[in-house]
Amino acid sequence: MNETKNMAALRYAFPKTVPVMAGYLVLGAAYGILMNVNGYGIWWALLISVFVYAGSLQYLGITFFAAAVNPWYAFFMSLMLNARHLFYGLSMLDRYKEAGKLKPYLVFSLTDETFSVLCNEKLPEGLSEYRVYFFVSLLDQLYWAAGTAAGAIAGTMISFDAAGMDFALTALFVVIFVDQWKSGRGHRAALVGVLSSAACVMVFGQSVFIIPAMVLILAIITAGYFMEKKKEERS
Repeated sequence: MNETKNMAALRYAFPKTVPVMAGYLVLGAAYGILMNVNGYGIWWALLISVFVYAGSLQYLGITFFAAAVNPWYAFFMSLMLNARHLFYGLSMLDRYKEAGKLKPYLVFSLTDETFSVLCNEKLPEGLSEYRVYFFVSLLDQLYWAAGTAAGAIAGTMISFDAAGMDFALTALFVVIFVDQWKSGRGHRAALVGVLSSAACVMVFGQSVFIIPAMVLILAIITAGYFMEKKKEERS
């Protein structure tokens, strides 16, 4: 019975992840190539994609490795860069709260693109929602890891000019932002992000605005979440 439910969930999940596959194979390959260009072989690239699996942080990590930055600075920048996952986590609390043994992996594997697939997904009756969530998350990570491995292997066989490849993830973020803006019913979170970032650029400058912007966005979104919860409890 469980095997039948798993196959049904997998068959439903796979088509939902095809757009992510198209992006992750390319972006993962770019990451693998960049790791190879900077002297890190396929196993480094693949293990990081399996155990870290953090997209933009992995790209930033190449700079950390190459420049041998202070570990505390790297830790703090990594924390701030991935602070946006707190927003996803807050919005997925109700969906994941009864996921049982699948919950740790679902939390670990929640990326921008996986969130965009799951956040508004309405499942047909009869499907196990947590199995669907699991397979969407797993497939997305497999695409990223496969792209990473392919890029790392290709980097050992072909000479690449890697200039500009690190912009690939930024381009994907822009595409996701535009798509979410068009499909979303409200733009409050997007406006908070844009306006907070713009304000911090003006106040702190382009070189150091990221951390204060993330702190400001986190504070506003978190406060808004708890205000909405209080309104729901009162009504």
